[in-house]
Amino acid sequence: MTSHDLVVVGGGPAGAAVALGALQARPGMSVALLDRADFPRDKTCGDGIAPEVFDLLTDAGVPGVADGWAPVDRLSMRRGERVVERTMIRSTWVIPRAVFDERLHQAAVRAGAQPHTHRVSQVTVGADDVRVDDRFSAPLAVGADGAHSVVRRAIGLPPAPTAFALRGYAPTTDRRVGTQAMVFGTSRQPSYAWSFDRGDGLANVGYGEVQAPGAPRLSRSQLLAQIEQLLPGSTSDGTQWKGAHLPLSGWGARVATGRVALTGDAAGMVNPMTGEGIYYAVLTGLLAGRAAAAALDTGDLHLFGRDYTRRVRTELGPHLRHSALAARLCRSGRLLDAGVRAAQSDQRVFDDLVDLGLANGRITPVVLRRLARHLLGSATQRTEHIG
Repeated sequence: MTSHDLVVVGGGPAGAAVALGALQARPGMSVALLDRADFPRDKTCGDGIAPEVFDLLTDAGVPGVADGWAPVDRLSMRRGERVVERTMIRSTWVIPRAVFDERLHQAAVRAGAQPHTHRVSQVTVGADDVRVDDRFSAPLAVGADGAHSVVRRAIGLPPAPTAFALRGYAPTTDRRVGTQAMVFGTSRQPSYAWSFDRGDGLANVGYGEVQAPGAPRLSRSQLLAQIEQLLPGSTSDGTQWKGAHLPLSGWGARVATGRVALTGDAAGMVNPMTGEGIYYAVLTGLLAGRAAAAALDTGDLHLFGRDYTRRVRTELGPHLRHSALAARLCRSGRLLDAGVRAAQSDQRVFDDLVDLGLANGRITPVVLRRLARHLLGSATQRTEHIG
C-alpha cells in the first residue's frame, strides 16, 4: 500500500487534467495517476478538439499541445439535401488520441504526477481514506476512468444514458480536405456520420447514434453501412475501426460525493447533441484538481465533493441545460432542417451552434429567432402545397 494526497483513476485527458490542476494549485502534492494502459495508446474518438481546450491547457501551464498538427477552419453540416459549410471563428484541430492523450499524460508527469500502469478493479471509500485495490490510498480520489467507470460504481451512481459510435481512419477525400464534415441521419434521431480531416492525408471517419433503452446495438457492418449511406466513399481503405459507448450529460448530473469526484466520461460528461467530450474532460479535470488542492489546504476534506460540484455548476450549469434541450430538439427532423437552414443564412447562428456543440455555448436569442422563422416558413410552404 502506498499513500498519497490524491489518487486519480484514469490517465487520459480528464485524469491528466486533474493532476495538472492539482499540482498547479499546490506544487509538491503526491498525486498517483493510474491507468490500465501504457502510453501512447489509442482511444475511440472523433479526435476533434475545440480551441477552448487549448485555452484551458495554456492557462494550466501546458502550451503547445497541438504543435505539428494543422488547424481546421471549415465545418460543414448536412441533412438530406440541405447543407451549410462555413469558416469557423476559431479553428479546431483533429489530433489522434494516441498523440493528444500522451502529450497530456507526459505534461502531468512533468508537473509531478506519479504514473502507475494498473487496472483498477475495486475502490473502497473508508472513514479516513479511499483505497484502490489495497495498493493505493489517499484522503481524496477522482474517477477519470471513462464510460465504464469503476469509481462511479463504487460510490453508487447509476450509469448515464449512452450513445454508441464507431470510428476508423481512412484517406481524406478531395472534397473534404481541410474540413470537418457532419451529415445527420434521416431515419434515426439523433445520429450523424462524420469525416474530420487530420491534415496528414487521413481523416477520422465514424458514425454515432443515441441508444434507445432496450434496443439492440447495431453491428459493425450495420454501422459501416450507415457511414457509407451518409458519406459515400469515406470508408474506402479504412482501418482501425473501433466502437465505444458515450455517456451523455444531462440537466443536473451528480459529479461527486464526499471525498470522491468524477470527471469526463466517468461523470457522464459528453455533449448529448454532438458527442464531444474532450472539452468537458479537460475542464472538469482541472476543476477537480483545483478543488482537491483547496480541500487539502483547508484541511476540510469532506467539503471536496461539494466544492467541486459547485465549481462544475458555475462553469457548465447553464450550458448543460441548453445542450440537453438542444439534444431533445434534435430528435425532430423538422428542427434539424430548420437549424441547418438557419446556419446557412446567418453566420451568427452558425457560430453559436458550433459553440454549443463543441465548447460551452448556449441556445442564444438569435438562434431561437432564426429557428422560429425557418420553422414558420416551412409550415407555410407545406400549407400552400396542400392547398
